[in-house]
Amino acid sequence: MTTRDIVFAAVGAITALSALLSVTTKHVVHSALWLLVSLGTLAGCYLVLGQELVGLVQLLVYVGAIVVLVLFALMLTRAPIGPHAEIDTPAWQRVVGAVLGAATTVLLAALLLPLFSGVTVDLDGGAPGGTPAIAQAVFGTWVWPFELLSVLLLVALIGAFAVSRLVLRREDESSAARSEVRP
Repeated sequence: MTTRDIVFAAVGAITALSALLSVTTKHVVHSALWLLVSLGTLAGCYLVLGQELVGLVQLLVYVGAIVVLVLFALMLTRAPIGPHAEIDTPAWQRVVGAVLGAATTVLLAALLLPLFSGVTVDLDGGAPGGTPAIAQAVFGTWVWPFELLSVLLLVALIGAFAVSRLVLRREDESSAARSEVRP
């Protein structure tokens, strides 16, 4: 076992643990922060595997854009931050979800692990699917979908800001109307 294997296993374990905490915590902001850790350490996994471009795109797109968009949406829409009895799921639904998730993981592992049982990858050699090939595919063939995704994220952020301003204006008008009615 090499140092690269140990680092990859450690970063992968942190990724899996933070992803699990992201979906199991009851605080929405904590969930977004655990998602940030999970996506950041996933970029670290890509770096350990020698795919620097994919790791940087992971950091820029997911960590830099998606998580910031989620946090801004939470702040602007005044979503409930802590646990709420109205939106909390019963314990039996969480248990059923965990069982179904574990069953799906076991099924995928049983199907995919035998396919890759004898495969080895040379991470030090120049692989045909290395950074130049991925860069050509992303910034050549798939540049328009990436640009449309960035425009979609910008529209979602502007929409969240506009909705929050409408809600704030309505709340201000209703509180002003209530204060005028009282003597």
